[in-house]
Amino acid sequence: MPAFVTRKARASAPLRSEPVRRIAETMLKQLGRDEHELSVLLTDDAFIRTLNKAHRGKDYPTDVLAFPLGEAEGTPSILNHALLGDVVISLDTAERQARGRKHSLLDEVSFLLAHGILHLVGYDHQNDKQEAIMNAMTARLVHSAGARNLVAEPPPKPARNARK
Repeated sequence: MPAFVTRKARASAPLRSEPVRRIAETMLKQLGRDEHELSVLLTDDAFIRTLNKAHRGKDYPTDVLAFPLGEAEGTPSILNHALLGDVVISLDTAERQARGRKHSLLDEVSFLLAHGILHLVGYDHQNDKQEAIMNAMTARLVHSAGARNLVAEPPPKPARNARK
């Protein structure tokens, strides 16, 4: 099943939906989830801030949010017909992070997309062991999509831009 990418970020950095769709589908295939459907929203800081406040109680923009669908994260059921979930990426934050890391916006979006997809399939980073596993999986997905491995690079400086 395909990945659907929607862009609702008029004033944000230009990034076409098609390469993001191809990257998402490559990552799903790498995870053995190519039968799942994924929705990706490329948005701006204002909208992701609204979502972050409503769903996580954090009143500031963030880089990526993941919203799993179904009874359990990434588990298809009769009700969700293999719908994996939604990944929402702020192009504004992604652009700042890309500049801070000195790489392309598409590489940063690939990294954030991998991070979001991994949350949808049940990965987390609540402790050091989980974080190490998730970082390794993120690197694997980013590499499979042809982007730079950004996991080992330090994040940019803005304080309130923590990954979920």
